[in-house]
Amino acid sequence: MDTRAKILNASALASLDPPRPLLIAVGRFDLLRAETARELASARNRIGAASLLAVVRPLADELAPLGARAEMAAALRVVDFVFIAETGDLASLPAGLEPVGILNLEEADARRIRQLIEHVHSRQSA
Repeated sequence: MDTRAKILNASALASLDPPRPLLIAVGRFDLLRAETARELASARNRIGAASLLAVVRPLADELAPLGARAEMAAALRVVDFVFIAETGDLASLPAGLEPVGILNLEEADARRIRQLIEHVHSRQSA
């Protein structure tokens, strides 16, 4: 399966009728680790979500372009749909999605990046 097919543009998202209940996960998705996949799967199972929409937002300090980050999110088995929020505004999501919850991964993603950078620095200075 070409996981890029999971990436929806605005019109495809507007006409989306995902399996319910729907969980939305908002994140950077610029550094994917097993911890990210476990966190998404855990939230999906805890809520009992039938589908998961990953929303990739623009960042000032992004490690990879939006499209590449969307492809990384789409590669996760736990993710059913991906939307690139180019304006970064979640209010632009269609009201008809009616998610059961919104999981914000942005702080956790930023923390993971800091941990990776610290790890690399510690290995280089040793």
